[in-house]
Amino acid sequence: MKSKVLIISVLFLSIIACQGKTKPQAAVNQSAENQSTVLVKADFTDEDKRIFTEYIQQFKAYNTENLNNIIIRTALFFKDRPYVAHTLEKDPETLVVNLREFDCTTLVESVLALSRTLKYYPDPVFENFCGELQKIRYRNAEIQDYTSRLHYTSDWVFENERKGLVKDVTRQIGGEPYPVNVSFMSSHPDSYPQLEKYPDFVNAMAKKEKEISERKNYALIPKNKIKSSEKGIENGDIVCFVTDIKGLDISHVGFLYIEKGVLTFIHASSQQKKVIVNPESLIDYVSGIKSNKGIMTVRAVEFF
Repeated sequence: MKSKVLIISVLFLSIIACQGKTKPQAAVNQSAENQSTVLVKADFTDEDKRIFTEYIQQFKAYNTENLNNIIIRTALFFKDRPYVAHTLEKDPETLVVNLREFDCTTLVESVLALSRTLKYYPDPVFENFCGELQKIRYRNAEIQDYTSRLHYTSDWVFENERKGLVKDVTRQIGGEPYPVNVSFMSSHPDSYPQLEKYPDFVNAMAKKEKEISERKNYALIPKNKIKSSEKGIENGDIVCFVTDIKGLDISHVGFLYIEKGVLTFIHASSQQKKVIVNPESLIDYVSGIKSNKGIMTVRAVEFF
């Protein structure tokens, strides 16, 4: 992929646009208000744009459905796409747009961004999708450096709830208080090329970890109480698997999916090396993971 300088028009309900493959130009939604324009870089290929166009053509007739339904359609659109880790690691930090392959986090971000683009833009274009993706992936929708990416899922949930994009519904469907305590990235900088290369980033991450760990708003549904909370779960909710690994919060993410009356989930599987509908139920899945403490459930916010 080649890096491009892009002109971004920002609408803070839902619009940040990026420019495509050739010469830069502003992509402005005519109905947008309160826009500002900034220069950023993004990496994508012609194939990513082709996949986007195919997606819009296939699903544009469904843009009046509720957002969670669109999320399920979008996630299933990527079924069998390959699992590839570490696709976001660019130096300097750059918006990476990759619809060809996913890890669990990039699948969730891309599906949410595509679903919002389909639903909330009258004539959606690739530029709109790029902007939605940047807004979801980065703190304050701004790319400053590696530390402005939302690395910890609990922080991702907090920041995107603050933006009005998602709502953490864990507590309201039966969750219990969950004291987040993150430190893994700053205590294992050799596992992250950017942290190993830039020591100042380690200090910045440690500061952010302290801030995340001081928040008191998180909850989880323990694995032995998922069954009793199922009635509050909606098809298309984001599921976050809480881990007891020291210094980490969430080990995996996906989309909850009710198939033939059974609650399971859609995810980019590192074991199967592709995007799958998990063959076993959600309860059976978490029961088989010793380090799993339970789940957080997050719902995309619908604008009316």
